[in-house]
Amino acid sequence: MLIFPDHFSPVSLMKSSQPVPQEVVQQVAEYFSILSEPMRLRILNLLRDGEKCVQELVEATQTSQANVSKHLKLMLQAGILTRRSEGTSAYYKVQDELIFELCNMVCDRLATRIEQQALHFRAFSLTTKH
Repeated sequence: MLIFPDHFSPVSLMKSSQPVPQEVVQQVAEYFSILSEPMRLRILNLLRDGEKCVQELVEATQTSQANVSKHLKLMLQAGILTRRSEGTSAYYKVQDELIFELCNMVCDRLATRIEQQALHFRAFSLTTKH
């Protein structure tokens, strides 16, 4: 889980021109590294609709329970997910739904870039036709 010193918050880090302590930079990098794995992003996307048990995630991702559990554990340790047990089943959900806003911002930015690239390709193809 990310723990910021009392005088730092993610918002103040973005707005400040002060040097950021190395331990804070390291924690932010670790958080983003958790999100850099495609399987974890797939799992997060599946959890957009709410809590799911491990077996549901295994079936939806078509991968092994060991693989899903490994990724769930890392996201749980990072404070991204919460877990509850019911009988022999474990249920996971996203702890802070702001993570979906972050994902949406990144996807919107990528979509804009792809659209701009498509315009450049179309313009190139029109100029090369004679």
